[in-house]
Amino acid sequence: MGTGNYTTVTEFIILGFTEDTTTCIILFIVFLGIYVVTLLGNISIIMLIRSSPQLQTPMYLFLCHLAFVDIGYSSSVTPVMLMGFLREETSICVAGCVFQLCTGVTFGTAECFVLAVMAYDRYVAICSPLLYSTHMSPRICILLVGMSYLGACVNAWTFAGCLLSLSFCGPNRVNHFFCDYSPLLKLSCSHHFTSELIPSISSGSIIVVTVFIIVLSYVHILSTILKMSSAEGRHKAFSTCSSHLTTVTLFYGTITFIYVMPKSSYSTDQNKVVSVFYTVVIPMLNPLIYSLRNKEVKEAMRKLKARTHWLS
Repeated sequence: MGTGNYTTVTEFIILGFTEDTTTCIILFIVFLGIYVVTLLGNISIIMLIRSSPQLQTPMYLFLCHLAFVDIGYSSSVTPVMLMGFLREETSICVAGCVFQLCTGVTFGTAECFVLAVMAYDRYVAICSPLLYSTHMSPRICILLVGMSYLGACVNAWTFAGCLLSLSFCGPNRVNHFFCDYSPLLKLSCSHHFTSELIPSISSGSIIVVTVFIIVLSYVHILSTILKMSSAEGRHKAFSTCSSHLTTVTLFYGTITFIYVMPKSSYSTDQNKVVSVFYTVVIPMLNPLIYSLRNKEVKEAMRKLKARTHWLS
């Protein structure tokens, strides 16, 4: 990794949160529980959508991919973090660190794009219902999902390219609980301004574009809802958007803090806390938000339980 004869680092040491044994045991139990709930919740959402005829719509296709992305996002970080709680020292090879960074960036970026696509889907459904089947045809839905993953891969390649251009010839102790770009950048002995600027521009551009799509979609949605004469119609329209708005607020609030704000404006400990929230906690909350706040999902769950009970 790096260039010339300067590359002496063959592995990185992940420092994690704390060295206190009791605290590590408590955190291991807490985060293991969160990870199990994340896997069960998102897998359940995927299985429910695939097995329920009433959920075979573009909105729930995108929700299915959101659940898949959440599983990947959490799984790219949590296993390494859990190992750190059980070991005095967690080491990861350079290739493994690059792979973890790439998978984390890929799934995190994909979540941005999928949330933007979901906002556009709600815009078409509420503002142009007569054109919904045309504008959100299966072909267009597949295209939108494919572009989301492609954009995520391009952003990950940007991070990987900048990381692979650096040399690591000194300290190898990463002050984080996973291989994130910013703490790795601090360890480089060939630091270039462009290595910090390019990933920030790439991530910042994606955040700005997707937030613009989401905000513009909801401005039109709100305008359409306020023009509705039926109170029941307004309530139904709002209810289909509430889960998505909650997810958007939680996710974008945290990633903006990490990837847009200047690095000097917050400490490493603050970075760790916020990173835990968007990589570990939010993937657990998303299926809970959609299952508790979405009437169609709750109805599908009720029918599935009734069918299961009848078969047993």
